[in-house]
Amino acid sequence: MHCHALATKARLVTIAAANASKEGMSLTVIQPRPAPGQAVSTNSGSLSSFVVQARPGEEIRELCRRFAAQLLERAATPLHLQVFGDCQASPVLTEALRELLGRVDWPITWAEGGACRRQPVAGLQVHAFTGSVERVVFEGRVVGSVFTDGGARQAVVGGLVSDANTLSRAEQTVRTLEKLQTVLAKAGFELAEVVRTWFFLENILAWYHDFNQARTQIYSEVKFRTGSLPASTGVGARNPAGAALALAAWAFRPLGQQAHAEEVASPLQCPAPAYGSSFSRALETSTNTGRRLFLSGTASIAPGGETLWVGDLRKQVALTFEVVDSILRSRGFGFTDLTCATAYFRRPVEAGMFAEWLAANRLSHLPILCAQCDVCRDDLLFELEAEALSAS
Repeated sequence: MHCHALATKARLVTIAAANASKEGMSLTVIQPRPAPGQAVSTNSGSLSSFVVQARPGEEIRELCRRFAAQLLERAATPLHLQVFGDCQASPVLTEALRELLGRVDWPITWAEGGACRRQPVAGLQVHAFTGSVERVVFEGRVVGSVFTDGGARQAVVGGLVSDANTLSRAEQTVRTLEKLQTVLAKAGFELAEVVRTWFFLENILAWYHDFNQARTQIYSEVKFRTGSLPASTGVGARNPAGAALALAAWAFRPLGQQAHAEEVASPLQCPAPAYGSSFSRALETSTNTGRRLFLSGTASIAPGGETLWVGDLRKQVALTFEVVDSILRSRGFGFTDLTCATAYFRRPVEAGMFAEWLAANRLSHLPILCAQCDVCRDDLLFELEAEALSAS
């Protein structure tokens, strides 16, 4: 099975020299080429998200085969692939994908979130699209996917890291966010249109405050189109480039009145900026094909911002799900509407307790990938991020 079996062939369209990236960096957009007699469509396709959790003892190639099979079943093209696993497994996984799909021409964000079953790769979080997709190439590799769906132009950017690892971690944060702005601009977007971000910070507990200050510095110069900060996840994980952090982001631009994006407050928690974190608890995008709810990384935090149930994983999990449930219900969603979620554990051995808790609460069917990543506070043992979709 080759990549052209999943998507139309591509042609490269080089951006004019006048739009060349600053600092001498180049960017190219890859646009789909229609089959003979077929016009390139800008109409809506089908946007999907799913997780592929590694099975006990599963080889990387088999994990990739199951991922490829899901793409084929959907006749979909990957928009972005988030991989959780040992950084040393990165070339092995990439080669397996090339063997199965012919090429890897989509953004990949790698986070060393160890498999809770002590395997090299914990699993994959996938966004894919059935329809025309443009690729954004930056510094010689694909870092973005652009598509039109339901009356909205959208972009998913991933795998961004600092190109100057000798800088301080805070300076690398600024550089990486500036790089995001450059990539978005070349794709025809602005940072103001970002609705969702994912930050994976090496040794997060040592510098999370500095990270927040650097992020806030950049955001303070931006007037977000929604009027609110993006939804976000920030957890501890290394990346193969050895940079201080890796970044992925989602931008959303309505093309008409039928599409819009708005912040969704948490009924059980205060806004994150109240204790110095620059993100929204959740954000919903609406198009004429449905509503997508992005839930930020959520943990056992009280309405006032302090950690609850210190040292008790089971109660932290229960409260986290209560908070997530309240956000879902506030927008007419339920757990059955989740399309993908990631559960982050400080101690991987506790994933077994989580599986027991899900079973006891009849939630074992949920599409949740489990990975070992440090959470942003040393007294938080668990964090959950999620995405829900409704056709209404």
